[in-house]
Amino acid sequence: MKRYLTLCCAALVALTACREFETPAPENNLPDKRAPLAEMARILSSLPIGEGQMNEVRDAVGASSGNGYDEEYMMRDLLRVPGAGVGDAGKAPARSYEKPLRELIAEYLEAQAGSRAEGGAADVQAWLDETAASDIQIYWPYSEDWDGSALPVITWDPGYGAESNYGYELERGDDGRLIVRDSVVVTEALAQTRPVWVINRNDDSAFTPVDLYIKSHASARAAAKASSPSMRTLYLKSFKMLRQYDSWFGGASEFRIQCGAANGFKASTEAELKNYKPTITDFTLVVRRKQLGQELEIGTILMTDFSSAMEKMAFLVTEDDGGTRTSWKCSAVVKYNSRSYGFEMDIPYNEKDDIVWRGQLASTFFQSEDTVSGRFGDVVITFALE
Repeated sequence: MKRYLTLCCAALVALTACREFETPAPENNLPDKRAPLAEMARILSSLPIGEGQMNEVRDAVGASSGNGYDEEYMMRDLLRVPGAGVGDAGKAPARSYEKPLRELIAEYLEAQAGSRAEGGAADVQAWLDETAASDIQIYWPYSEDWDGSALPVITWDPGYGAESNYGYELERGDDGRLIVRDSVVVTEALAQTRPVWVINRNDDSAFTPVDLYIKSHASARAAAKASSPSMRTLYLKSFKMLRQYDSWFGGASEFRIQCGAANGFKASTEAELKNYKPTITDFTLVVRRKQLGQELEIGTILMTDFSSAMEKMAFLVTEDDGGTRTSWKCSAVVKYNSRSYGFEMDIPYNEKDDIVWRGQLASTFFQSEDTVSGRFGDVVITFALE
């Protein structure tokens, strides 16, 4: 890690310490694919970024956050649907942009391709298509604190759990010209005081965030309640994260919460018992870095019909870090004719995930009071039975 940062430092210090922005001259040199995150940071620092582009990125990361994801703007959206956030399903936002970032990037690449008569335009388009198909994104932590005028420091995730890196500082001179300072040390403390764009990779767009999960299950819950007014519903009421689970370059912590239980168990014969299949609730809760130590009101359904026959349910909380897919073999337990029966199931997770907590929870835990809390690893979860 130290050797890596030393190389970064040497490379960046070799650049001009302070330069005024100029449209790049043709160099017949498209971006280096060997270091895509660092290259994207360099490209963005070479663009004439102004208020319009800042608002575009702010709109996109705000939309992602509003959909339950982190403060992120994927390159696939930037290049195809400017201003769209993760979870917008490619829908164009109501707001349009006079000069979106994708146009600035295309102009920059065309200048880099130079005057080559053959292959230049095709190479530019191939690079744009490849980037749009990647998981590269702009991550803007603490974006809600932006003052509406300051330009960003642009850096990238160096990996290896690093907490600092070098980057490019953009600001306006007294004459209005854009100035770029290279070799700026970027830490989370800096990101808390001024806008910082981190080029990293998206790792949560494939998840079902809790906000979308709640919306998708609201009608089903209402219909079930109407058909059986006396049924009791188990909720995950609130969630509190007690420590950060990723380096700040990686962004928020993504907690995948899974509950395997005999939801609405109503078997009345041995035959029905053998045919019964347990259900697995599965959703992701994104906790942004600024929300460390805050009790977040969630209100997510874990079981629509909390059965009195249920003895134990399986409960797994992981923080996503990727890797090969594996599973936890576990069981939910119910009582029938004074005997306990376990329903076996596999709950999936990735081998590199942090296992925050896994085990069985007894139904008596939830029934002791209408609202109960417990510490599960380094998170505190409150449940409600209504």
